[in-house]
Amino acid sequence: MYKIAVCDDNPADADYVADIIRRWAQACAVLMEIERFPSAEAFWFQYEENRCYDILFLDIEMEPEGMNGIELAAKLRKNDGSIQLVFVTGYMEYIADGYDVEALHYLLKPVTEEKLGSVLARALARVKAREKELFLQTTDGSVRVLNSEIRYLEVQRNYVTIHAAEEYTVKRTLGDLEKELDESFFRTGRSFIVNLRFVRKITKTQVFLKDGAQVPLSRGLYEGINRAMIQYF
Repeated sequence: MYKIAVCDDNPADADYVADIIRRWAQACAVLMEIERFPSAEAFWFQYEENRCYDILFLDIEMEPEGMNGIELAAKLRKNDGSIQLVFVTGYMEYIADGYDVEALHYLLKPVTEEKLGSVLARALARVKAREKELFLQTTDGSVRVLNSEIRYLEVQRNYVTIHAAEEYTVKRTLGDLEKELDESFFRTGRSFIVNLRFVRKITKTQVFLKDGAQVPLSRGLYEGINRAMIQYF
């Protein structure tokens, strides 16, 4: 069962998007629970009680006295890097803001069933990828680490260190671990793999992550990682 939220201060628009999602789920035999919220504040209140949402379809322009969609997305990203954000808007000028909050897509109003279905399929693929994990044998015992929590992997002599919420060092090859990762990871050279979710900036020789870490980028891979970023986001 996937939890889907539709946040829009226009009830007709919210109902329309929710109905398309429901029909798509029925046609694809996917179990979904859909909730509608009339404001960013209403969603945030519910989210703080139960952070179980997989995908949020979010209008950008809300009532002027409250939070808008971009502000809500920024608050969410401080707490949750895994929820899939899809902006639904009638305005093109906000697209650049989506990069800062890792929005999956922009849907321009009026939304078509075909376009929303395509975006929904992509979002679900991301959710399923998020559920993948590495099973690691460390000197302290066994541990499971979600792919979505891993920032980067680094070879250190005959070991690999996985940098996530904690650091785990295992006696395995980088190539072996790479086979268990999803499409959000990119190998930047012989000794490093980065999670594109956490990339802030790319230069010809370095990949800068959002936590301040810097990962070397081998010669000839600059175009490749930029293509991977575009395809992923």
